[in-house]
Amino acid sequence: MQEPMSTHEPIRRLPQETYRARRDAALERLKGGVAILRSNPEQTRSNDTEFPFRQDSDLWYLTGFGEPDCVLVLTDRHPDHKSVLFVRPRDPEKETWNGRRAGVDGAKAHYGVDATYSIAELDEKLPQYLEGASTLYFTPGLDIAFNARVEGWLAASRRSRARTGKGPTTRVELAPLLHETRLYKTAEEIVMLRRACAISAEAHNAALEGTRPGQQEYEVEALVNYVFRARGARAPGYNSIVAGGINATILHYTENESALRDGDLLLIDAGAEVDGYTADITRTFPVGERFTPAQRQVYDIVLAAQEAGIAAVRPGTRFDEVHQAALEVLVEGLVGLGVLEGRVEELIAQKAFQPFYMHRTSHWLGLDVHDCGLYVDDKGESLPLAPGMVLTVEPGLYFGDTTVAYDPKFRGIGVRIEDDIVVTPNGHANLSEAAIKQPDQVEKARARGLARGPSALPV
Repeated sequence: MQEPMSTHEPIRRLPQETYRARRDAALERLKGGVAILRSNPEQTRSNDTEFPFRQDSDLWYLTGFGEPDCVLVLTDRHPDHKSVLFVRPRDPEKETWNGRRAGVDGAKAHYGVDATYSIAELDEKLPQYLEGASTLYFTPGLDIAFNARVEGWLAASRRSRARTGKGPTTRVELAPLLHETRLYKTAEEIVMLRRACAISAEAHNAALEGTRPGQQEYEVEALVNYVFRARGARAPGYNSIVAGGINATILHYTENESALRDGDLLLIDAGAEVDGYTADITRTFPVGERFTPAQRQVYDIVLAAQEAGIAAVRPGTRFDEVHQAALEVLVEGLVGLGVLEGRVEELIAQKAFQPFYMHRTSHWLGLDVHDCGLYVDDKGESLPLAPGMVLTVEPGLYFGDTTVAYDPKFRGIGVRIEDDIVVTPNGHANLSEAAIKQPDQVEKARARGLARGPSALPV
């Protein structure tokens, strides 16, 4: 029976040719195998309500298809169907309650795959795509029940192999083959990341001027989220960190429920997700109008460390060299503050800095905030940077609870400054440079915002 007509059309996706080229590249890497990719499951929030659905990044990368309960199959063993998508069928009643679906016909029309079926037909149709393959490529995901189904299909293939001579008997992780490609962003992807960064920078600047002493952290978070949505971002790309005072010394603080006090710093780590791609920006600024002398000392060290890390980003630089460039400045700064004593090289070798700087300086960025891709090459050496790679540069210093004694004037100071950097053929470009971070400009923006009075809504 033919499905009802669908008005479903994808929004702000890349051209079909882009997704087809990605699938073709994946097929070349499979070398006669068959790949299965499953959508993320819908996650229950409470009772009969769900969290907003977000597609599995690998499946999104290959299709741009954003619905739950779907499966993508890639194979070069079938004469006509290299890419097959199993989706939810059209259902007028369910769509009335929960929103439109592409359906089998819509998925075929709008997503450029060779064949589409109802997800209910998966067990019936899948065997024909497994028959000619020697290897099944599948990375277990969040859908535990589906992971078990895959192992069941593989077990059945092993049992029948001796009799039929057909079908895979080995399962191999798909992720390493696909993630090597995802590490290098195309010009189209850089455009999306630039847009995510532009929206995120606007949100950070709005918070910089809109924050008021006495507010709750969640009020600032609400302002950031408002700008994200008002400018067209789907959602934050990760749980936003809005951490005032000593809360900023907790790296992944997300409660965002404390009052903001004049004299403290506010650290905001937040990035908008646009078309699946997320920004990741951190800024730190005074809740009042100006930095205290101790806060400014720490801020200047972190900013100098970040500038050194960013300057190191160019083709051929090893990934770890960005961290080392920032780390040397941080440790030298800690010595200058009197927090550490000794030679910088020896302090780094001893990891004496770790009570105050306990994380790395960079990670990959893209469809995931901590994006896929290895950090070492096949020799175990830090990976050399190349054009198209996108990474964060985010040093910090944190003076919280530690067994190491330090001058109490620094207690409660947590500073992190983070930008999103793309490696270009001749060096790098800062995608998030519009977010204010130079300390004099920060103080001017704070003064400008506070002069408007108690309102915290500049947008």
